[in-house]
Order: sequence, then structure tokens, then C-alpha cells
Amino acid sequence: MKKYPIYNIQRFNCNSVNSDLYINSFKNHLIDHSFVEEPHRHNSYVLVFFTKGFGTHEIDFDVFTIQPGSMFFLQPGQMHHWHLSEDVEGFVIFYSQEMYNLYFGQKTIADYSFYSSVDNKPEMVFDVSELKAILPYFESLILETQSNLLLKQDKIMNILDIIHIEIARKYNETYFHEAHSYNVKIKNLEVLLENNFKKEKAPSFYASQLNITLKHLNRICNEILQKTTTEVITDRIILEAKRMLMDKKFTVNEIATELGYDDYSYFTRLFKKHTGMTSTDFRISKK
Repeated sequence: MKKYPIYNIQRFNCNSVNSDLYINSFKNHLIDHSFVEEPHRHNSYVLVFFTKGFGTHEIDFDVFTIQPGSMFFLQPGQMHHWHLSEDVEGFVIFYSQEMYNLYFGQKTIADYSFYSSVDNKPEMVFDVSELKAILPYFESLILETQSNLLLKQDKIMNILDIIHIEIARKYNETYFHEAHSYNVKIKNLEVLLENNFKKEKAPSFYASQLNITLKHLNRICNEILQKTTTEVITDRIILEAKRMLMDKKFTVNEIATELGYDDYSYFTRLFKKHTGMTSTDFRISKK
């Protein structure tokens, strides 16, 4: 049965000892690694910028249109694949959280709002003028990667951070949330959810861990995410179920158990309610 792989950076840096960073033009990336067009995951952060061509990019079962100026930012573990026109061009970067956080010290990758698993929108489109403004940074990354100059790694890391700053500015303009204490609670909820969603399903658990009332947590989720706390929790569970269903080594019963549901029938009803299809039909549709 088919399994969907999780690729590490070393898989792409086959001629390098660097397992924390990979930078390439998209055209060369596809030439060297044609297997990336099949569904897969990464154990690193992924940044992709398209400057030419068209297609579609499916990320965790949401489909996005690719066009010149399309940028995608993925977190470790997100499943994705694409269908691309033959003339596609752009840039692709993989990097580990450990490398980024160690280099910058006080600043971490989590400080950038576009990397957030609760309310993350993994796509932005840069218009023609914005594309021209940010393109030189990507071109500089390629040139620096190909060089052997003094302080090469420092320059690469600082250019990458400038790119992140430019993305953050546009992201905050495009998906603006008022900066107040609610955003802090949402970030804390995100961490709690990632660590506990398989065993803790009750919204009251997350409210108590955040030291707020359930009513207040629901108010925060509604204002920032336009969802109830229950919907936020369920969305995370359903996403993980979909990911596991793509890996056909798991039976539906095993998936239900792994996600904390001893009642198999309840899990299957929950999945159908939120996706419109049974877990078996979903698996068949993704063959």
C-alpha cells in the first residue's frame, strides 16, 4: 500500500553536509527532484515563490491557484503537492527551525505570524510591483548559495530574514488581526492544541490551561478565527485524520484509536459530518 513520504532537507542536499538549509531555483529543483510533484510532507519549513507559469498547489487538502507572484509558506508536517505548467519558474527554500532560532537568538521563526497552524493562510500573491521589489532578494540568495565567499552563511541567513520581514509586512496588511492580548491567547492555544488534541477534546480543558473561562475563550476564537473553540479543536482533529488516511498503512479503526476515539462509529460520524464523505470514500478519492 502506498505511503506518503516525509522528506528531510538532506534528501535534497544530497551533495552537501548541510542538513538545515536548501536553496534552489524552482526549475533546477524540479529537474533534480521530479518526485516532489507527488503528495508528500517535509520535516522543515518550506518557502516557495513562483515568478512565471501557472498551476495548482494543494496544501492540507486546500487547493490554491499558482500564478506569477504566488508565494507559499509551509510548516513541518503539512502535506502538499502541485500540478505545474512546463514554463514554471521561481525559487524554493527549505530550512530547519533549529538553525533559524539558533542563528538569530532572541528572534524565533514562531515570531512570524504567517507560520501559525491555527489560523495560518499558507498563500499570498504579490502583485507586479511587489514581485519586482522582492525578487532581488531571492536572486541574491541563489548567487550567494553558489558562491564561496567570506561570511557566506551570515549573508544567506540575513537575506532570508529580510524576505521574512517583507512577507510579514504584506501578510499583516492582507490578513490583519488587531494586535491585542487575544492574539497571545491564540498562540498559546495553538501550542496547547498541538500537544493535546489527540487526548483532550473538551474546550473546557483548553480554557482552564489558559486560565480563562470557556466563555472568554469562545469570544477570542470567534473574534480572531471566526470559529468556536470546539470548531478549532475539531478542525485540527479532522486535518490529522485526513493526513493519516492518505497514508494507507493505517486502518480507519487504527486512526480513530490514535486520535483518541474508542468509539469507532462516533469517529466515522464526526468525519462525515465535517467533510461530507466517509473516511473510506475520502481515502478512495485520494488514490
